[in-house]
Amino acid sequence: MTSPLTSPTKPLRLALDVMGADGGVDTVIEGLSRAYKNGVTAHVTLHGREGEIKTALASRELPNDHISVRHTEDVITMDEKPTGALRRGRGSSMWSAITAVKEGEADGVISSGNTGALMAMSKLQLRMIPGIDRPAITAVWPTKTGGRTAMLDVGANVEATATQLVQFAIMGEAYFRALTGKDKPVVGLLNVGAEELKGHELIRTAADTLRAADPEMAFAGFVEGDDITAGEVDVVVTDGFTGNISLKTAEGTAHMLADWIKEALTGSLRSKLAASLMMPALRELKDRMNPSNSNGAPLLGLNGLVIKSHGGADADGVAAALKVAQNLAAHPFGDEIARTVAKVEARTASSTEGAAAAE
Repeated sequence: MTSPLTSPTKPLRLALDVMGADGGVDTVIEGLSRAYKNGVTAHVTLHGREGEIKTALASRELPNDHISVRHTEDVITMDEKPTGALRRGRGSSMWSAITAVKEGEADGVISSGNTGALMAMSKLQLRMIPGIDRPAITAVWPTKTGGRTAMLDVGANVEATATQLVQFAIMGEAYFRALTGKDKPVVGLLNVGAEELKGHELIRTAADTLRAADPEMAFAGFVEGDDITAGEVDVVVTDGFTGNISLKTAEGTAHMLADWIKEALTGSLRSKLAASLMMPALRELKDRMNPSNSNGAPLLGLNGLVIKSHGGADADGVAAALKVAQNLAAHPFGDEIARTVAKVEARTASSTEGAAAAE
């Protein structure tokens, strides 16, 4: 059995893009402080405007021997298009942090900045694992059974071909195995129904390809939207357009329910008294519903570890992303992706040649 993600046994180095987060430099540095308190041990190089970084560092107690600063003047804004970011972004904190991974100076990079720019810069500098067309962003969802479901893509690719959906399934399986140690993660393709004839031709082709080319995968076929949190499958595969809408809908629903619960428990003296008695359970519920606890989405498929932190993440969210980066940097699941993709390509080619010979 593959071991689940644990604290690394060797010193690791991480590159943190400090600029570009909605909460500013101070939120990112506070997240770094909390990460060290929560067990992060990696050396972290902070990429960004040195003056702002040192001002934020001065007000906090941090292990200075674990931290260094690399000054960059430019910042990629959230509304900048990827093409524009590539043209002018070589002096930016995001580019600098990715370069550290490319040059072997860091084992992984974390950024809260522009997702499209991060994907474009990472793909240009780090390149793709052979056999993988495009990176996919992976998010982890809590399930009602108390477990977790990994979903990809949640925003890197607005559209995906059948071949790319197959690649996403392979990457998601390897990631979930690394995350939990489960030998046979169950994989499902998101569809409008579970029946074999449901959905458009592209997703049906992807399902047929997966069954034929990777018989070792525990493929459950099609799953629907309400299966994402049911805990019936471990990995849900879809295109980035659908995945991102699903993710944002879930986050919005969680915030709405939290507000409703707060209103219901503070609307009268009686409800306030009831809330005081329920406080331990309410704190646990709040913790389970907090998206910050699962922040830190890897861009799978790259020759290097890139973690996307939510732009609006608070300090706890930044700390969670740093912990994810440290743990993933210690696990060679990228090699597993490369091996599995190569096997699937070989089986697909053999099947195609056999069909051509039969004709």
